[in-house]
Amino acid sequence: MTNLVLPILSNVGKLRKSNFVRKTRQIEVSQEHFLRSLLQTYKGTELGQQYGLGDIKTIEEFRQRVPILPYSSYEPYIHRIAAGEANILTPDPVIYLNLTSGSTGKQKLIPVTKRSRQVLNRANQVGIGFGAEAAQKRSLPMGKMLLTSSVQLIGSSSGGIPCGHVSAGDLRLNKLLYQQIFAHPYETLLPADPKTRHYMCLLFALRNPSLRIIGANFPVLGLQLGNYLESYAEELIHDLKTGQIAPWLQLEPELRAQLQQQICPVPKRAKQLAEIRHSEGRLTPQLAWQNLSFLITARGGTSNFYFERFPNYFGDTPIFGGIYASSEATFGIYHDFNNDGVILAIDSGFFEFIPPKQWDMQHPKTLLPQELQVGQYYRVLVTNYSGLYRYDIGDVVEVVGFFNQAPLISFRHRVGGLLSSTTEKTNEFHAIQVMQQLQREFDLPLENFCVTLSEHEIPAHYLLNIELIPGYELREPERFLTEFDQKLQQANVSYQDKRKKNVVPSPRLRILAPGSFAQIRQRFLKKGISDSQFKFAHISEDRQILSGMFVQQEVRLPEDYKSVLNHP
Repeated sequence: MTNLVLPILSNVGKLRKSNFVRKTRQIEVSQEHFLRSLLQTYKGTELGQQYGLGDIKTIEEFRQRVPILPYSSYEPYIHRIAAGEANILTPDPVIYLNLTSGSTGKQKLIPVTKRSRQVLNRANQVGIGFGAEAAQKRSLPMGKMLLTSSVQLIGSSSGGIPCGHVSAGDLRLNKLLYQQIFAHPYETLLPADPKTRHYMCLLFALRNPSLRIIGANFPVLGLQLGNYLESYAEELIHDLKTGQIAPWLQLEPELRAQLQQQICPVPKRAKQLAEIRHSEGRLTPQLAWQNLSFLITARGGTSNFYFERFPNYFGDTPIFGGIYASSEATFGIYHDFNNDGVILAIDSGFFEFIPPKQWDMQHPKTLLPQELQVGQYYRVLVTNYSGLYRYDIGDVVEVVGFFNQAPLISFRHRVGGLLSSTTEKTNEFHAIQVMQQLQREFDLPLENFCVTLSEHEIPAHYLLNIELIPGYELREPERFLTEFDQKLQQANVSYQDKRKKNVVPSPRLRILAPGSFAQIRQRFLKKGISDSQFKFAHISEDRQILSGMFVQQEVRLPEDYKSVLNHP
């Protein structure tokens, strides 16, 4: 059966992809049809009746009658849904509540129904179709996949509805399918302890030398996987040889017994991996699986900074983004490897876009997909089968091209994710572009970085906080800081203008002790954020976010010292 599932899945994906591509040739018709169908289906819900959705005949009437709403407007309704009330936002029963990560703000609950799940599955299938086609063009076979995402639920609502992160919900609701795709048992995703979960997934996946795909929700998790493999290579090889699961792993007795029954010694494979480790001095995913076809992980936004370190673990293995989605909605579908642009997911939602000049307006005028311009930035609004209408998630996207009539968009940053010493509005995309360039120019891969503002000066200094990879040294820190300043001026014209006028003071570099960002990560995880969903912000207005971290070295530019000396 397993040998049949992957070809069938690829063929279904290709059919879905062909149908999707056909819709991109008539985007106005496709979007209008989607909206009409949704409004008629949801007109009898409490919110549907409140806005008279059944009486709306045109897109313009929809925009006039239904206001743009943030999550806070839906929260009272969702609390009632969580308590067990029906027909509030969706006519269908709510079977799951997606819990947003909370990495960039307050955690939210989003209703999931069978209908909304079908829409997500369809988008995933379109993504599979594009991925299979991209692999076929490069003569890369499809095959078994390694994925270490947790399937742990957060709990249940007062009305008994399961609650958890979107990836856990997807894996649980599609368990039978994923069991056929994974190179490891579904049960390896059950351990709550991240180290144990990664170890068990790796232990089973290493048995299969023909693994073709590695998946990670975010690139930093791909790096984490590579680090786990390298760090625990000796123990993994031992367990492969003996067929025994290491006693130090945090496994419930029943789960340990269940997994132990599914594993047996593979001394030949263990010997092969031991020889690779001995000859290469390490074991990485690229060395363990030398026929990897591609990786699946998020692209765009904060992701690209981490890609600078991917060759260390994965060589030049192609990277496919899959779909651009959140707990609230699916926004786009990637159409090729190593590409950040996604095709607007026109059969997963009805989309509107707010141009920058309208961002501060109480009732902004929106644009439709066919009205967008390449190179421009927009806030994206979505109406979808989760019962959200003209929902402002806070994502800012750039239009990077068109696929037939559908815009190709790329996530850039979140609204409010801005850093200003005065009014220059540096965003995360600016910072990531600069740090990618600096890593290449100085041949200096970083563990992580975060730009914050100094606490006591007015106007504040930019603080570039970096953590070096063990074994690396920043030999010219002052030049590094100078280049950061100059490159940020090139990336953000407003920052450049205010630096030249000395309105914004010179930035400062702080080199943090090893393990600093791991400590910060643990702080967030202790708040209940899943390790599979955590996204670390590379710019932060929270001036206490790095409190308690040891600064090994602080570097300032000469002009900074002069200003201190001249200060009355």
